[in-house]
Formats: sequence, C-alpha cells, structure tokens
Amino acid sequence: MNYLLNLIIGLSTGILSGFGIGGGSLLILYLTCFTGMPQYTAGGINLLYFLFCAPAALISHIKNRLIDKKVFLVCTAAGIPSSILAALFAAYTDVGFLRRIFGILLIIIGVKELFIKNNKK
Repeated sequence: MNYLLNLIIGLSTGILSGFGIGGGSLLILYLTCFTGMPQYTAGGINLLYFLFCAPAALISHIKNRLIDKKVFLVCTAAGIPSSILAALFAAYTDVGFLRRIFGILLIIIGVKELFIKNNKK
C-alpha cells in the first residue's frame, strides 16, 4: 500500500512539475512531513526526480516557443555558480535552519501567488 501511495504522489508531483506548478516543492514536503525522510535525502531525491521531469517540460516549452533565449542564457550563467555555492552552504548548515528557510520561502511564494495580480494575459 505504501508503495502505491508513493507512486501516486510521484506521478502527481511529476505532472505538476511538467506544468511548472512546483511539484518538486510538494514532493519535498511529502517526503519530509509524511514519510519522515531527512531533509538532505528528500532534497537529493528531488534533484534526481528533476532530472527526469525537466527534459519533458523543456521540450514542451521549446515546442510552444515559451523560452526566451536571452533570459535562458542569463539564468543559466547565474544559476550554475549559485547552485554550487548553495549546495556548499547547505552541506555546512543545520538541517533545522534549512527547513525553516524552506518553509518561509514556500509561505512567501504562496502569499505572492494568492494576492499579487499578474497582468500578463
């Protein structure tokens, strides 16, 4: 039964990830809150999970011409070194502190999504 629930959660968060809704964040919450998995392990699983979800979403976004090449290059150039620095920071930081930061980030994003109007149509 537990394997079936994990499969359903994995499929659901994968579908949400493909739509760009934040399935990876939900996966980390599920793994840490409901399965009792350590934060570092859940983060590692989320990174592996992302390797399989991201290409499908990227292909779809390229096909639908939703990728701005200039923005892509800037984000890639900034994202690679900042990811390395963040990984080093996380390796030497208390897990409880990382959980609090992650929770605050999710609350900020949730409030923003609920109350800030997006004028793009």
